[in-house]
Amino acid sequence: TILSVFARVFVMVLILHWATLIAQFSIAGGYAGGNPFKMLKTMLPAYVTAVGTQSSAATIPITTEQTYRVGVKKDIADFVIPLCATIHLSGSTITLMSCSMAIMMLNGQAATFSAMLPFILMLGVTMVAAPGVPGGAVMATLGILESMLGFTQPMLLLMIALYVAQDSFGTACNVTGDAAIAVIVNKVNGNELIPLKD
Repeated sequence: TILSVFARVFVMVLILHWATLIAQFSIAGGYAGGNPFKMLKTMLPAYVTAVGTQSSAATIPITTEQTYRVGVKKDIADFVIPLCATIHLSGSTITLMSCSMAIMMLNGQAATFSAMLPFILMLGVTMVAAPGVPGGAVMATLGILESMLGFTQPMLLLMIALYVAQDSFGTACNVTGDAAIAVIVNKVNGNELIPLKD
């Protein structure tokens, strides 16, 4: 039964990742005047590369190249993409929240709003310190899982296993969403989107 619970969590996390990406690109497209689904399609090579490498840092060259193709000015993309590879970890945060709540429920702990809100706020700070390497986010989070949510050693080990099993998709969500931020920064700086032709 634990495997079936984890399978459902895995599917839910993937749905949340894609919902987040659609929301990010819809906001960016609405603000900067681009088609969000065309931008998402352009970013697919970065998504696939991140699934393969499990590393935000290793995917930076592909993410940057595809962000140029979306229409973001070169100097904006060159600044935003490497910065976001370190500080914009939406996919990892979604995964950590979903997995931690599932493990809490499996162990009979209540995942209440009052317990989770301080953890979410602290997680936002912790993610900035997480390295852009495979499994970096979960390793940076172990301390607050233990101190704030009362995770025991077996729960932490379960968390690592569950997180690492889908880390590549969290990373893919992170790096793909970086382009949406670059599109917004590009517009804030007064530049129009000029998509590159192949």
